[in-house]
Amino acid sequence: MISVKDLKLAYGKRVLFEDVNVNFTKGNCYGVIGANGAGKSTFLKILSGEIEANKGTVSITPGERMAVLKQNQFEFDNQTVLNTVLMGHKKMWDTMLRRDAIYANPDATEDDYMKASELEAEYGEMGGYESESDAAAFLNGLGVKDELHQMLMKDIPSNMKVRVLLAQALFGNPDILLLDEPTNGLDIETIGWLENFLADYENIVLVVSHDRHFLDAVCTHVADVDRQKIKVFTGNYSFWYESSQLMARQISDKNKKLEEKKKELLDFIARFSANASKSKQATSRKKALEKLDFQEIEPSYRKYPGIIFQPLREVGNQILNVEKLKSATEDRVLFNNVTFSVNKGDKIAFISRDPLAVTQFFEIINGEAKADSGSFEWGTTVTPAYLPIENSKFFQSDLNLMDWLRQFVPSHVTDVDEPFLRGFLGKMLFSGEEVLKKTNVLSGGEKVRCMVSKMMLQNPNVVILDQPTNHLDLESIQSFNEQCTVYSGVVLLTSHDHTFMQTVANRIIELTPKGIIDRLSTFDEYLEDERVKALRDEMYA
Repeated sequence: MISVKDLKLAYGKRVLFEDVNVNFTKGNCYGVIGANGAGKSTFLKILSGEIEANKGTVSITPGERMAVLKQNQFEFDNQTVLNTVLMGHKKMWDTMLRRDAIYANPDATEDDYMKASELEAEYGEMGGYESESDAAAFLNGLGVKDELHQMLMKDIPSNMKVRVLLAQALFGNPDILLLDEPTNGLDIETIGWLENFLADYENIVLVVSHDRHFLDAVCTHVADVDRQKIKVFTGNYSFWYESSQLMARQISDKNKKLEEKKKELLDFIARFSANASKSKQATSRKKALEKLDFQEIEPSYRKYPGIIFQPLREVGNQILNVEKLKSATEDRVLFNNVTFSVNKGDKIAFISRDPLAVTQFFEIINGEAKADSGSFEWGTTVTPAYLPIENSKFFQSDLNLMDWLRQFVPSHVTDVDEPFLRGFLGKMLFSGEEVLKKTNVLSGGEKVRCMVSKMMLQNPNVVILDQPTNHLDLESIQSFNEQCTVYSGVVLLTSHDHTFMQTVANRIIELTPKGIIDRLSTFDEYLEDERVKALRDEMYA
């Protein structure tokens, strides 16, 4: 168990935590949520001992081992991939080194060999003799192939380093597992492997993530970091969010009777339990929800941005036609023979096993890059708005937010006064003096919110979104997702956010080196279709 008592952390006048009292117990996975800057990652560092609080204590049950997902990709540069994973169990690794040092010493005495025998027994009790095969299994599950296992960390791709460090954290069945954004850099299949692993994990897990599907799949509880406090609620992220929003609506309705409130919440619990995707999780979560006191649920005090795309006109029959489009780098084909048409009502999720492919495709159809061959044509009624994955070129000047947004006002808008611009910035939570902030000092999340303000200003009937959830907090992701779901125009989308793809898309197009796979289906239906799985393997072979 982890017990936190009277915790306080402040940096000067800025107080992150004040009088935090919370316990984390075995068998539960806690999703740590909160706005950007609330202190989620900092809290994990306090638990691990990396940061010392100003006041209070963190107590861990004696003898329990904690593992932390490392963020420094260069820390193990001179170690092999396999050894890096084995080093995740520090006691086992140190025992092995001490034993091997005795065996390698030509002057070792009989007493030394007796000590080596004791170390050998300790090593075996900790699972040392199976450790290499166990470590290799973790690496393979996370998509790190056998041929990389004996390579040095400095010689493998950076996206593989992330996976090795995750395997290191998971290795050896730690009693406490602290994971900060563990799905970063993982593909869909690997995230699924990690979801299944954590769903079956019987010890304590604390995880910070902006991936709502991942939080829903693995979490039994939510640890909400808000207003310098941390409160723990039973259920996963969707349950916390829906319950919080429901309670907020009911509190605002003074005539709502208490029993009606209770019935509505309990009905929601029943629906939630019935719809859980994994039976094992459904059983454990239902037991937890049965113990829930609905009065514990409180409305969220967070601010959700108002993302609203209002098309100036409806799209015509011709929206986008793509013919035999091809793009390649020096060493590989990103996609080839891409031919399709976009129809009214389409909300298309684009995917590829090559992370560069969809970004390159979006750059081409937005005139930011050239294809090697093929063509595309937009319809004359289309008013597009594009959110690129890389936006730094838009923020090179030292304009304030008001003047920056003024550059993008479309020609049909004639009355561009301060309240007009403040309205669009205010929807994205820039208020008061914040609208005079210089654009060249914005954070990653603030830049994305500015880009969304720019998009709303265009009154688009087609929106193109390349990883729209990057740098955003859960509140902004939730609002963005809900707007795209109800939006009356066309959406072309790619995202690592599984929930975003599943709830928005009604059509899936996969870009491959041998052509496309095009299906009218939800994202989950596409991934689960056995015929599609076979076709995908063939298209990438």
